[in-house]
Amino acid sequence: MKTFISKSIAGVAMATALLSFSAKSPLSSPAGGEGFEILLNGKVVLQSFGKALNSAKTLQLSEASHKDKLTIRYHHCGKAGKNRIVTIKDGQDNLVKTWRFKDAQTAVGDMSCNVRDIISLKKGSNRVFKLYYSSSELPAGRMLVSVVFDKTDLALRK
Repeated sequence: MKTFISKSIAGVAMATALLSFSAKSPLSSPAGGEGFEILLNGKVVLQSFGKALNSAKTLQLSEASHKDKLTIRYHHCGKAGKNRIVTIKDGQDNLVKTWRFKDAQTAVGDMSCNVRDIISLKKGSNRVFKLYYSSSELPAGRMLVSVVFDKTDLALRK
């Protein structure tokens, strides 16, 4: 009887350990989590999910990347985004550019623009812009990244 009880306890402990590992594993994304990804020419250069959404992020773009395509994927807890808007503000928080996108048909819909459209906003000494996302699900909006321009480096994430 003692052997049966100890094997049962060991089995329960093993099952609990496996379940807690799989729930916390970075390889499995939480279903329905909020976050975003930024891609440059189809390659992920920046990701932010959960608590990391509140930390500042920087995306560096260069003149060399003017032919590139920037894509944003915003995850709304497993829901399709409606009335999606991406805006760019300058260092003084003045609205500089707005892109409006169709409602997403799936839980994650791409929003793309050409990097040259962002680089063309650069005037004078203003070399930093802020990229924001808003939608019906996120009406107050969220700053995704600060975009910094550099003449020589390729697009990088920091």
